[in-house]
Formats: sequence, structure tokens, C-alpha cells
Amino acid sequence: MPPYGGDGSACEAGAAAWGQAALRWGGGMERRIEMDWDRIARTEAFLKEKLDGGAYLNAHPEAKAYRLEHSYRVANIGREIARRAGFDETEMVIACLLHDVSYCEDFGEKGWREHGRRSAALARPFLEELGLPAERIEDICYGIAIHVDDEADFLGERTAFALSVGDADNLDRIDAYRIHETLCADGFLGLLYEEKLAYVEKRLGRLRELTGLPMGTEAAGELWKERIGYYLSFCEKLAGQLRASRAVL
Repeated sequence: MPPYGGDGSACEAGAAAWGQAALRWGGGMERRIEMDWDRIARTEAFLKEKLDGGAYLNAHPEAKAYRLEHSYRVANIGREIARRAGFDETEMVIACLLHDVSYCEDFGEKGWREHGRRSAALARPFLEELGLPAERIEDICYGIAIHVDDEADFLGERTAFALSVGDADNLDRIDAYRIHETLCADGFLGLLYEEKLAYVEKRLGRLRELTGLPMGTEAAGELWKERIGYYLSFCEKLAGQLRASRAVL
């Protein structure tokens, strides 16, 4: 996936909905319900079974391991959003675990943009087997479908719950593990000094642009500010240490 959720269009559209839509779930209400660990365990098993059946993932075990780890991180972020916003935590964890389940399929050259819609299609019959209410299934599937490019192939409502699936996905892009992963993937250590400095300055510019990016809930917005602040601080320190590597300041 591209850093920061591509061009951020899904997040920005989600922000508009946050200010305009009537929110069925959330709004800061306390709605703590004990986690349904049986349903969560069944969702984990379904996700692993699907990923284990993917031809590409089996040929690239590092990609399969990453997709599963990413799904768990997003699920834990989603749970934190749900806890703060008053959503059903079990439903949010299930939605986030399944948001990338279509990685079990071969995307082809242009299929990546479809993976949210394909994930929703794969998730729906499983959610029905879990016995979730029809309204909750619609909310979960819509959130999964729109998390890539803010588009679904079926009618739905941009509720705060649905928008939070994409928010959790984007939040995973700006924490400690992904900072490390991005630097490794971009070959940072192999760059020349000037290239490293330019790389960090470019990243700082992009992060500053994203500092105020609105989310679908206040809860996700708070988490975004916390994590983007952490990332900015890291890059600022990295830039300072680079400059201190070539001269007495």
C-alpha cells in the first residue's frame, strides 16, 4: 500500500461525513460491551485460512506474514478507536481484521484499488455465519469496501463506524513499526548523505501537510495527532543528527 493511504482521499471524504452525517454509533457515548472472544477467534481463523489459500502469498511468505501482522495492528487500533468513541469493540475488531482479507486473491496489474470492495464481498457471507445483525453487517462491509478509495460497489452510509475502518488502517502507517519498515523498504541506509537529508526533509514536508488531516471520529483524530507528532519528532531528530554528522554545529 502507498504511504499514508495513497492521496488521503478516503480520509478527507470521511472527515466531511463526520461533520455532516447523522451518526448511528459513537459521538463519544460510552457503549462498553464485553468482547465476544468466540466471534473474534472465529474471525482470526477465517482470515488465516483465507491468507493460507493465497497462491501469491504462499509463494511470498514474507508478504503473507506482513499482511497478517498488519491486520492485527489495524484491529488493535480499531479497538482503541472503538473504546474511545463508544462503538462495539468486537464489531470493530472483526471489521479491521477482515479489511484486507482479499489479499488471498491475485490482484493483477490494476486490482489493488479493488481490494477493499473484494474484501467486503469475501467478508459478507462469513459475517452472516457469525450471526451478526444485518444492519451491523452492512456497516462493517461498507467500511471495508470504502477503506481504499472511498468507493463501494453497493449502497451504504458513511457512518462514523464505517469510516473508522479506514482510519485505523491509515493510523497503522504512522507508528513506530511502519517508520522502521518504510526506512528499510526505501533503502535509507544505502543512500548517500545528501540523499538521506533530502529524503528526511521530503518526509517532514509530507508529514506537516498531514498533521491536521481530519478523521471520521474525534477519537481517531486524537490518535492521528498523537502518532503524527511522534513521526514528526522522529524525523526532526533524524534530520538534526544527519546535520551533526558532517560538521560541528
